[in-house]
Amino acid sequence: MKSILISTLALVLFTACSGKKYYEPKETSSNIELNESSIGSSIKSFNKVGATLEDNKFITKSGVSKVELPEGFEFLNTTEDGKVIATNYIDKILIGNEQKPMKDPIVAASVKDNKLAIVHSNNTMELIDLNTNKTLFKEYLPISLANDTRIANPLFFGNLILFPTLNGRVLIVSSTNNEQIKNIAVDHEHEINNIIELSVIENEQTLIVASSNKIVSISPKEILSKNYRIRDVVVSGKDIYIATIDGQLIKLSSSLQEQAKKKYKYAKFHALAFTNSLYAVESQGFLININKDFTKDTVYDFSFDNEERMLSIGNNIYFGSSKILLP
Repeated sequence: MKSILISTLALVLFTACSGKKYYEPKETSSNIELNESSIGSSIKSFNKVGATLEDNKFITKSGVSKVELPEGFEFLNTTEDGKVIATNYIDKILIGNEQKPMKDPIVAASVKDNKLAIVHSNNTMELIDLNTNKTLFKEYLPISLANDTRIANPLFFGNLILFPTLNGRVLIVSSTNNEQIKNIAVDHEHEINNIIELSVIENEQTLIVASSNKIVSISPKEILSKNYRIRDVVVSGKDIYIATIDGQLIKLSSSLQEQAKKKYKYAKFHALAFTNSLYAVESQGFLININKDFTKDTVYDFSFDNEERMLSIGNNIYFGSSKILLP
């Protein structure tokens, strides 16, 4: 009886494992030059604009830093003149070489014109004058107990400051009088709904905002939204590219009209990058490249450990302790 039970259990486990589905392209190519190189240390933490390495150096759009962050600090953002912004997630923020005390932990921050815009871990938005250390604006929002780790930083845009909250909203504050102009609900339907993308299409004066469940286009004329289970999103020019959890790559206009899309059965995407065409890294060791019009795609073999942390910045993809330069 015992042997029958063990055999039955083994059969169930085997059936469950064999039932897993993986993306399998019909054909692949190796005809791509990726220029892989070492970054010297593995990625410890990351967001959309950079990462912290295990050796305390950090990654920005300029590449791997030559200097190290103080022990216990992790990268958040950079200032307009290239200074690093980092936090110890306890009681300090680092701007360049200067540490400033904070009452509450910080999870996102931006600096412009000596104004520091921050998102606290308790979902409080704050604007601080760095010359006087005076708080110019502060708004307490409901605490968010569960968040996607891809937390967007505040965005300075003209005379506006955009605060991406941890509960699916965007606060718009005037940098002229430091008063709130608008509170926009992006995603109030899901438990994990913090803002993971905050970009501006400048020549159309359109704000693109995304949570992991929804993408929203905010223009002077209208507010539009669409529901997607978003794995990653890239804004390039007037176009928006998203990868979904169910294996779709979709091209949207600034008004969220679907321009093109392709479904890759069972694909699990890790990151998107856009150069002159779209690249998507797939978990089984593939790099999918689609031209801008989505009329042609090529799947390349791309070996990496899918348990490693990965991010794309510009035409660079960083993973583990390596990076590749996309054509």
